[in-house]
Amino acid sequence: MNVVAPSPTGAAAVPNREPRPSAEVDPAASGVLVAGSAVTAALASGCAVLGPAGPELEGRVTTAPLSAPQASRFLSQAAFAATPDLVARVQAVGPAAWIDEQIAAPRATGHVAWMLENGYGDERFRNNFQGIDNTLWRQLIAGPDVLRQRVAMALSEIFVVSIPGLPVPWRGLVAAHYMDLLETHAFGRYRDLLEAVTLSPAMGLYLNMRGNRLGDRTTGRVPDENYAREVLQLFSIGLLELREDGRPRTNWRGQPIETYTQDTVAGLARVFTGWNFDRYDRNRHDWTMRPMSFTATRHEPGEKRFLGHTVPAGTPGPQALKQALDVIAAHPNVGPFMGRQLIQRLVTSNPSPAYVTRVARTFADNGQGVRGDLAAVVRAVLLDPEAWRDPNPHEQKAGRLREPVERFVQWARTFNATSQNGQWAVGATINPAVRLGQSPLRAPSVFNFFRPGYIPPNSELAERSLQAPEFQMTHESSVIGWINFAQQFVASGVADVRPDYSRELAVATNPEALVDHLDLYLCASTLSADSRALITQALRTMPASTAAQQRQRVHAAVHLVLCSPDYLVAV
Repeated sequence: MNVVAPSPTGAAAVPNREPRPSAEVDPAASGVLVAGSAVTAALASGCAVLGPAGPELEGRVTTAPLSAPQASRFLSQAAFAATPDLVARVQAVGPAAWIDEQIAAPRATGHVAWMLENGYGDERFRNNFQGIDNTLWRQLIAGPDVLRQRVAMALSEIFVVSIPGLPVPWRGLVAAHYMDLLETHAFGRYRDLLEAVTLSPAMGLYLNMRGNRLGDRTTGRVPDENYAREVLQLFSIGLLELREDGRPRTNWRGQPIETYTQDTVAGLARVFTGWNFDRYDRNRHDWTMRPMSFTATRHEPGEKRFLGHTVPAGTPGPQALKQALDVIAAHPNVGPFMGRQLIQRLVTSNPSPAYVTRVARTFADNGQGVRGDLAAVVRAVLLDPEAWRDPNPHEQKAGRLREPVERFVQWARTFNATSQNGQWAVGATINPAVRLGQSPLRAPSVFNFFRPGYIPPNSELAERSLQAPEFQMTHESSVIGWINFAQQFVASGVADVRPDYSRELAVATNPEALVDHLDLYLCASTLSADSRALITQALRTMPASTAAQQRQRVHAAVHLVLCSPDYLVAV
């Protein structure tokens, strides 16, 4: 594998931590600490791993049975992790049929339902977030509808709501309902998802649409523009007009064309007035599970113009909102904008224009005349030739740095981690020095933990103009934090969550067989010869004559693989 490390002399920049976005945003303004230590260089290496598939792969769909490594690689994209049972199932029915099985699979117990069943609707939990982290980890680690969980996690990093930005009673249930909403619509229509997000109590709180009201010329008050701006910039069309392949359109001067103006934002802000919690009562939590309701007296009654559309004066607020969301969802940018980000979250950081085009066309028409069919889009992302092609050591662009949450969930699912008391008390893992530096629904801002167009500064990746979004979270603390936290959870689990290493213990006396096994299920058999030799040699130095020694050898093997560059960069 051809690995590229950031320059050890790179300058440091501080990630954007603002609680609310500002009007002017530079998508690449935030940075990471590019460390000079050998450990950082080793672990932060390798987002430039494999390149885009050539033209000969365009449109070609494989029908041959998958090998075990191919099935493992597919499962790392679609299911967080590979296990012997999952690999066998994918090999038996094929990736397409497996995806169809997952889409048709019944939903697991929802987050709100689980929290209420476990007593988190009690008065003593009204003003805290207890229970929400538990149920988020429960679903990520043990939810049987694993593809839905995988896609919902990706959507949560696009339609961002962050737990610290929900200062309201029953805030844990507000967050739980939002995640339920993303899971519900993960395989539905984009337009329906957009409306559900827009009217959710969580988004109403996070981006100030809740309580937004018409302007007042006497006081100078104008409708809040926060949600109007971010629904365009982050949830639908982005800042620049896009070609079908995701590249920016340019004017006759060769300059990118902006998708909207301040007048567009102001027009949409007037549409998004008059909405608030439905029958809010701080002593009850039922309102947290309902969409926001409309109050006509708080709605701007005048004409609204945006994106070439005009809502006539006097149009009822709910009708105006539906018109606005219809116009946004029909914009030609949405397919390439959303499609490219889903590719980045599931497959590769630098998809080729041809890959983006294929996914965008599926978004535009699922083959049955339906636009925005997310189930069809997910199929297109995961079954594309660039997703399932075998890694080639001569390629230079494909691959992605695994997110910290993804690594932890992969470990837990690979080794069948279970909660001993059913509480899944992993807790928040946002501290980069001692935990993951990332935690579900805890992004530092509406811009997520990282920007989709982020390029590490002062690095070989930058010289090659390669995007590496997850590197925005990579710095000295996060690198060492991962090594230390992984050592802890590999050996002892976290809180009540414990792994099962029975399969690994069965081959613990044979270092080569143990490394082969871990290479297949954690790395899809992509460990380099050098990494295999180093890990195998380290294991040989460890005695394995007793059960305790064999367990220590398994712990060391798992930890070394999880900390290797070959694992950290998914190819």
